[in-house]
Amino acid sequence: MSESREPDAFARLRAFVASDRPRTETTVTEIPSPSRIAPWSLALAADVSGAAHGVDSDLGTGRFIALYDPEEPDGWDGAFRIVTFAQAPLEPEIGVDEFVADVTWSWLVDALAAHGATYDHASGTATKIISRGYGDLAAQGDGAQLELRASWTPRDEDLTAHVRAWEDIVAMLAGLPPTSDGVTLLAPRRTARD
Repeated sequence: MSESREPDAFARLRAFVASDRPRTETTVTEIPSPSRIAPWSLALAADVSGAAHGVDSDLGTGRFIALYDPEEPDGWDGAFRIVTFAQAPLEPEIGVDEFVADVTWSWLVDALAAHGATYDHASGTATKIISRGYGDLAAQGDGAQLELRASWTPRDEDLTAHVRAWEDIVAMLAGLPPTSDGVTLLAPRRTARD
């Protein structure tokens, strides 16, 4: 692969996004990608229930960034690195569960395995946010949100399995079932705050 041109893996990702994918509940689009992290990057946004990108879905949203640097930066142990983000609202009762963050990380690991995405050097955070409105926002009541931020080094140049796993995570955080076997949900998620 030449250093002076975009990697073929990015063309395959664009073709995948343009194709009919099994996840009909999500809308995946290419968005502007960061330009200073790596010589080449491609970024995708996913929103649950067909919400157009630009206005994040109230049910769940996510970002997927594929980075390519032939110099193989420290910590990557490869020329590619994937950086992801997913978030969704959930019932406050689920948000206080002490294991919800652990389960969320296991969903990612299970989804990657279920889609055959090989990787190493995974890192990330699963964050639960509990909120209560005050003043003019008091009518909103209590709320909770779950966020997953993760990155890893793919072991092959076919990144579509990684996108499929990430798309499953975005949908699963919104309470939708996985498209692959072996990944189960905690409980139904709440709909958007009123």
